[in-house]
Amino acid sequence: MRLTLRFVLPLALVLGCLAYVVVPLVDQLTLRWSVRDLNTRAALVAKTIEEPLYEEIESGTGQKLLKRFNDISEDERLYALGYCARPGAVMIATRFMPKQISCDSLARYAADDGHVLKTDREMIHIAVQPMDTGGAMILVQDMGYFVERSQQTKFYIYSFFIGLGIVISLLTVFIAQMSLRGWTEAFHLLVRGKLIGELQTIGGGAPPSAPELKPIARDLQRLIRELEAESRSRDESQMTWNPDTLKAMLRGELRGDDVIVVSNREPYIHSEKDGQTTVQRPASGLVTALEPIMRACSGTWIAHGSGNADKASVDAHDRVGVPPEKPTYQIRRVWLTPEQEAGYYYGLSNEGLWPLCHIAHVCPIFRSSDWDHYVEVNQIFADAVVQEAKTPDPIVLVQDYHLALVPRMVREKLPEATIITFWHIPWPNPESFAICPWREKIIDGLLGSSILGFHTQFHCNNFVDTVDRFMEARVDRESFEVTSGGKQTAVRRYPISIDWPPDPLAMEKSAEDCRRDIRALNNLPPDQMLGIGVDRLDYTKGIIERFRAIERLFELQPEWIGRFTFVQIAAPTRSSISEYHNHELAVREAAARINARFSTELAPAILLKIEYHGQRDVYEYYRAAEVCFVSSLHDGMNLVAKEFIAARNDNQGVLVLSEFTGAARELPEALIVNPYDADQCAAALHLALTMTPLEQRDRMRLMRSLIAEFNVYRWAGRMLLDAATMRRRVRLLGDNAKAA
Repeated sequence: MRLTLRFVLPLALVLGCLAYVVVPLVDQLTLRWSVRDLNTRAALVAKTIEEPLYEEIESGTGQKLLKRFNDISEDERLYALGYCARPGAVMIATRFMPKQISCDSLARYAADDGHVLKTDREMIHIAVQPMDTGGAMILVQDMGYFVERSQQTKFYIYSFFIGLGIVISLLTVFIAQMSLRGWTEAFHLLVRGKLIGELQTIGGGAPPSAPELKPIARDLQRLIRELEAESRSRDESQMTWNPDTLKAMLRGELRGDDVIVVSNREPYIHSEKDGQTTVQRPASGLVTALEPIMRACSGTWIAHGSGNADKASVDAHDRVGVPPEKPTYQIRRVWLTPEQEAGYYYGLSNEGLWPLCHIAHVCPIFRSSDWDHYVEVNQIFADAVVQEAKTPDPIVLVQDYHLALVPRMVREKLPEATIITFWHIPWPNPESFAICPWREKIIDGLLGSSILGFHTQFHCNNFVDTVDRFMEARVDRESFEVTSGGKQTAVRRYPISIDWPPDPLAMEKSAEDCRRDIRALNNLPPDQMLGIGVDRLDYTKGIIERFRAIERLFELQPEWIGRFTFVQIAAPTRSSISEYHNHELAVREAAARINARFSTELAPAILLKIEYHGQRDVYEYYRAAEVCFVSSLHDGMNLVAKEFIAARNDNQGVLVLSEFTGAARELPEALIVNPYDADQCAAALHLALTMTPLEQRDRMRLMRSLIAEFNVYRWAGRMLLDAATMRRRVRLLGDNAKAA
């Protein structure tokens, strides 16, 4: 008893001191959380009522506006509501607006988290929300509930410490009664590094050598399982996805896990010219989407080293840190022979799988020699993954159709790995995919994935139908899971997006300056209407169909001749493949023919720029144009459409978008067209060029808000969250199997 009191009395004293210190801290945190919630609520309220009040604010009808404010402020938590057109103006406010708040004093209340005002009788939160009209909305919310919440919090904390003291006291009494011999043996086990092994044997059938540890070990295991089971799933609607969110999610959900990205194309290419080594980011939708993610979560990116200075830039292990200005992750480069690259990349990937999946009226070509190189190169990439893995269960993100066999190859070497494969191009229907001579092997390779992602649900449906047609696998169409060889693959829709907000350096020049400079750069009149198209020079992008639509616009609406110029930026690609070479010739011929018909002395009809443009140059064209035309004949997503929207922070410009892109399913506010219908496309261009600034603003706002919310970090976060859930489930089932 005396020994027990020696433990219990100091423990009670320590817990009392802790409670004395912790309660004020919790009180402060509760206040901070309440203020943050109120500020978020104020922003949502202001955003919700801004549009309905816009016309009343513009018309200056104060009485009508005040009546609307009074109706809104009937919310019991909304204490008062006011509006200031400008500093020094008379505030339009409801009757409970505090007297010390005026249009002249808004600056002191305009903090990011609002302002808390305490009086003898009340406690209120003041938020100032800027509006597009140039004025500001003042929202005053009642914080009287905070006092009640604070009292409840204190009660729960004191109760917790009292309960904790009782529990620990009972445990102390119990421990004091344990045999000295048992504790001595446990101590020896701990010193020898065997205690963990003893705990792990419990539940697996083998009795521990220290029986007195068995109840404690079981309680610990039960507690761990409960914590994992009760791990709160994240509500995406309440998360703002950005690099910090992604990092926090990785630390919380995938802490200590190894992240590896595998793709054919590398995010940075080292090239040497005239004795100077330069670093270039390739024009690729895949790189645009994944590079910001790797900056956020670090890890290793395995890719083919294609630059002529790539080998000279890596260390002894073929690694190089990037970005060059501030390395945050590593590229591990693999090297291919010219024969391997010709067969694997130009052959099977781009003469076979690319036209097969895009159904772009180009006949796919399949050669057995290309397939042999494809298998060989996929094995090289898979071996690199195994070499770079720091743990037996890394997270591996395999990218695109070049590496369809890698998931199965990695699974054979790292059976515990979580493999996420994302197929960036469309997946055709089973009848079309049946053309491929190695269809079963490609499908089996992809089914080595834990999660297989596509841009749209339509492509998910096509893949599941293809598996059902050609493979001996169990397909669950309710959960969209495929079971093959006893392993499950979840087939999921993950619409890809872009970095948000855009690079500030690409947005530093105003839209008005971009308009002026781009027209001067291309010797166009200052008032010339401008269209923009940005694509790789690929036959799936519908560039020739786009030019036909422009030609038809001039035929149907001749008033645009000399007043409208379309700038086509086309990055050269895969020029060694005959179809691409012929396509470039056809594009040049179409542009020359249309210019011969409709160009004037002051301006050409089409400006064709077949050359590489950096991100800043492309964004300058986006911000200078009245219309962006995306006319892909078949596309997984098409990020050009989203980049154009991101570039238009002036809320102007019109997007004309092909219905055969994945982006068309997300952006109904664009002008959706069938690129094969020249008359429809011409009508859409005319509508875009004559659309009022107000309608442009309304459409652009909706599209920008969607891209801001569904950005590339959300795309990556959803995949990684699904991977985290899958890993927890696998580990839990493994623990249960051991216990059984």
